[in-house]
Amino acid sequence: MKAIVCEAFGGPEVLAWRDVPDPPPPGPGELQVHIQARGAQYVDVLMLAGKYQFRPEPPFIPGNEGAGEVVAVGPGVTRFKPGEKIMSRQRLGAFAELGNAKAEDCDQVPSGMSLEQAAVFRGAHHTAYHALMQRGRLQPGEWVMVNGAAGGIGIAAIQIAKLFGATVIATASNEEKRRICLEEGADYAIDYRAGLRDKVKELTGARDGVDIVYDPIGAEVFDESLRCLRWGGRILVLGFLGGGPSTPRTNYLLIKGLEVIGVRLGGVTEYQPEIGRENMRKLVELAGQGKLRPRISHSFPLERAADAIQTIIDRKVIGKAVLVG
Repeated sequence: MKAIVCEAFGGPEVLAWRDVPDPPPPGPGELQVHIQARGAQYVDVLMLAGKYQFRPEPPFIPGNEGAGEVVAVGPGVTRFKPGEKIMSRQRLGAFAELGNAKAEDCDQVPSGMSLEQAAVFRGAHHTAYHALMQRGRLQPGEWVMVNGAAGGIGIAAIQIAKLFGATVIATASNEEKRRICLEEGADYAIDYRAGLRDKVKELTGARDGVDIVYDPIGAEVFDESLRCLRWGGRILVLGFLGGGPSTPRTNYLLIKGLEVIGVRLGGVTEYQPEIGRENMRKLVELAGQGKLRPRISHSFPLERAADAIQTIIDRKVIGKAVLVG
């Protein structure tokens, strides 16, 4: 089969289009999938650079989310059969024509959703759902500020927060991204680099801030976001796209009764798999009803994976980038 192989740690230049052996037949509890679409995301950038917490040694086939057709099932698999369209989560290997995945990490493609959309649905929407509903304890009528809102997990957060009754302030770096956040349902869209605290205080009025900040950026944006929270607010830490982690002033947390809450999707799927499975059941149901859809701004053939990675590095992707073929 053909695959994209990471041959050394580095940037997009380390990716090569290669002939590689087909994966072995699926083992107990596994599926083998003819992958026809797969997501490319910032996690892939970090993994290629050897900077992700899971650090495979080259050579390896990147990619951890995809969608396609089941070609074989391993012993004990009863939920799926060959010929079905599914979306899958894999630890590695999605940047290939064939891949094996655990059946428990797969779901049928919802009605009305393309394979391209399905390939980028699981990770972003599950992250946003787990963050807001379980870690953030979102309640109807609360206000949520979504930082980096034009990214894949940002747009997913806008959709889920609105679906469950929140007023949403989206923050993004340019006018086009802010316009798209409004198209996706945000009530307000503002520039996080221009007087964030004062603008949020103005928008929230007597509430004097938001209840939840959803923050994949970190660094100075995290520090400023703390000042946008009302009494008893929660800030959800999803990553450090802004350059690194922050150290919050604990006296400020004390005075305003704030919570800093870490969010890692791998944690819930590893330590509370029953919650992860129920989350995905709900999300697939909502997607089948047309209430959730990923937004794809860039599509590349699989052999141009390096171009997709460079587009992510250049922050040109709004929503998700997908590799097809």
